Amino acid sequence: MVLQLCLRMIQRRAWTKSSTLLTIINSIDKSLVVLHQLHLSLSSSQLHLLPRLNSLVSELNSMSNLSEKCNIQIPVEVLSLIDDGKNPDEFTRDVLNSCISRNQVTKGKTDAFKELRKHILEELEETFPDEVDKYREIRATTAAAEAKLLQSVLTNGDAKVKSEL
Repeated sequence: MVLQLCLRMIQRRAWTKSSTLLTIINSIDKSLVVLHQLHLSLSSSQLHLLPRLNSLVSELNSMSNLSEKCNIQIPVEVLSLIDDGKNPDEFTRDVLNSCISRNQVTKGKTDAFKELRKHILEELEETFPDEVDKYREIRATTAAAEAKLLQSVLTNGDAKVKSEL
């Protein structure tokens, strides 16, 4: 069961060395077949036990040798879920949902600061209209200078400049 879930996880990952991945998958498949045959041998007859055990040991040795060529990092939480008999996709879903909720909180904070800035500028404009006009002129020239600098730095000439209120 655990080998099958690990096999599914390995198949879902993108690998640069597909031949190594294919070899690992074939080795896992062979090990699962040998384990199944070994289980059947134990229940039916002891005659075929030794060759099947030797086959299992050789496949496990092959997987051990192949593991040195691959660097698979599986989160401990995923292994715990597999041990508990749960689907490892639940871990991915939970992490994704957590990221989405944190993103929404951050977006809410950003929007709140934008509204605060807008409100402060409106209040300042009522109280100090000349100073706010000077501030906006300074911000506009600074933004234009930054855009010019960015266009000289960026190869494609794309630059995103925020407009002021």
